[in-house]
Amino acid sequence: MKVLVVGSGGREHALAWKIAQSPLVTEVLCAPGNPGTAQVARNVAVPAGDVDGLVQLAQSEDVGLVVVGPEDPLCDGLGDRLREAGIRCFGPGAKGARLEGSKIEAKDLLERHRIPTAGSKRFDHSGRAKGYLESLTEWPQVIKADGLAAGKGVAICDDADEACAAVDAIMEERRHGDAGARILVEEFMEGEEASVFAITDGETLLILEPVQDHKQVGEGDTGPNTGGMGVFSPVSLVSPRVHRQIEQRILIPTVHALRQEEIPYQGILFVGLMLTDAGPRVVEYNVRFGDPECQALVRRLKSDLVPILIAAADGCLADVEPPEWDRRPVVGVVAAAEGYPGSYRKGSPISGLDEAAEVPGVEVFHAGTSERAGEVVTSGGRVLCITALGETMDEARDRAYEAFDAIQWDGKFCRRDIGRRRARAVELEGATEE
Repeated sequence: MKVLVVGSGGREHALAWKIAQSPLVTEVLCAPGNPGTAQVARNVAVPAGDVDGLVQLAQSEDVGLVVVGPEDPLCDGLGDRLREAGIRCFGPGAKGARLEGSKIEAKDLLERHRIPTAGSKRFDHSGRAKGYLESLTEWPQVIKADGLAAGKGVAICDDADEACAAVDAIMEERRHGDAGARILVEEFMEGEEASVFAITDGETLLILEPVQDHKQVGEGDTGPNTGGMGVFSPVSLVSPRVHRQIEQRILIPTVHALRQEEIPYQGILFVGLMLTDAGPRVVEYNVRFGDPECQALVRRLKSDLVPILIAAADGCLADVEPPEWDRRPVVGVVAAAEGYPGSYRKGSPISGLDEAAEVPGVEVFHAGTSERAGEVVTSGGRVLCITALGETMDEARDRAYEAFDAIQWDGKFCRRDIGRRRARAVELEGATEE
């Protein structure tokens, strides 16, 4: 069977890498792919946003399964179009993708079905939003663009001036385009973040191992939000008791809510959570594998991923055996281009990839790379995700940073506290006080 992976980032490289290991798969295609996916798949120059082209590609290549990586084509209805053409697809249709495509619609569903989340207000006019913010006495508050903003449409604001500036950036300056036509103003939730992924066919849930992302660009969780600067798994904070709470209070009610509202859903249900003193609460939904969370998941998944994806797409997930996981921890460090998450330079030659791959337990996934005159160069803000398994979290972390240090290009940077964010935050606070 041929499998088509749609997308060109680190998540898609990780998926293609894992899918290519399946004995069920004769060939992996990646559209459009990157230099990393070219090592394990055949790249095809069809953009991820070309719905018609992707359907035609899947038909002409007689693809047995399409795995959609990014959220944009899902929101544009790629899953619906593929299923209409009789092609098996892992990923929800446009209606289900609204869970990620509109934060306001997702919040409405959460509130209708009493699924724990932050209190919020919705605004479609910047003046009214700023008037509301200026009346508040409790800070911080969270400002969110309603639509898709590549993980950058969220601002945590400490006072009214900062919040009003965020509103202007989103709604008036339209830094995220039409995604900022409406906003949410949410209460700030205290706690630790965790990401939980569940594969579902709309009836059955298969919950994957929890992972923890690091969203802010700076060490100690400082600076603007990004698409993710690093990840680790397992997450000690997600104890068996917390895991049961997440399943019973959030995941099962979400699947019930989708069924009740007649929203078909076959794919990943990715829930960003805040683990608060009152229990887990939903920060946001995503409708695809996270990036860089996917890279950590595939490193620890020992079972064949393909039968699970097929069962979810075919509506028979209940027949699948629970997957087996590597007990060893994994740490993923994102190597980013100078300036990210703002403007950054492209086209810098990358060296040291072979040396990094020789570090024990390491796999390097390409995210923002391209090929020029036979060499790999930077083409995105998040360039690589260096993942490492180790017998302990410290060993995994040391290996990931050893591999990171072996890779070179002008302006490369990373966070040095992946997997030890709380300890580093305490250190930074102490240095500030001194």
